[in-house]
Amino acid sequence: MSNPDSFIDEVTEEVRRDRLYGYLRRYGWIAVLLVLLIVGGAAWREYRAAQEAAQAQAFGTALLQALDAETPEARIAALEAVEAPNPGGAAVRAMLAAGAGEEGAADADPARLSEVATSGASDIYRRIASFKALVAGADTMSAEERRIGFEALAEPGNPLRLLAEEQLALLDIQAGETDAALARLEAIAADAEATQGLRQRTSRLIVALGGDSGGAS
Repeated sequence: MSNPDSFIDEVTEEVRRDRLYGYLRRYGWIAVLLVLLIVGGAAWREYRAAQEAAQAQAFGTALLQALDAETPEARIAALEAVEAPNPGGAAVRAMLAAGAGEEGAADADPARLSEVATSGASDIYRRIASFKALVAGADTMSAEERRIGFEALAEPGNPLRLLAEEQLALLDIQAGETDAALARLEAIAADAEATQGLRQRTSRLIVALGGDSGGAS
């Protein structure tokens, strides 16, 4: 009985093999095409990533060279001449130009920053530009207007939330609302997301206002 069984098994295996070869001959090109697509897609992604990295490096180098110009006017002109690779790059270029008009870049141009804040750049760039415009507009904007802007940036989930809260505390101090300022500063110091530098600044302000820094440093 074992010989007939073995013969049947061999025949069955041969039939399966013939069917497999038949499938490979009929549909094997699909498998080859899929492999080529996968390999080609991976190669294209690597090529694009290398191109984008080189483009970003060239853009950064051009910005640094533009900032080396001797006069504010020359720096602004050089920055504006740099071609941005994308909306994000254009936003960075505009924010650099906004701070290049004064020697030492101590003061930024609120008008230029406001243009970035309302541009088609990604959300983070628009928020940064808005924050910088509000800070730079201390001499040209009303305290209430700046407060409204900082309150919008201080909403939960905003990456600039704590920095906006710090500016709101400064507005409270300017308005003579010491208790409100202390409350904001203490909340910032106790926030787990506060950076070390921000904690140090708030601690110094708390002490200056007569509060207890709680050992924050």
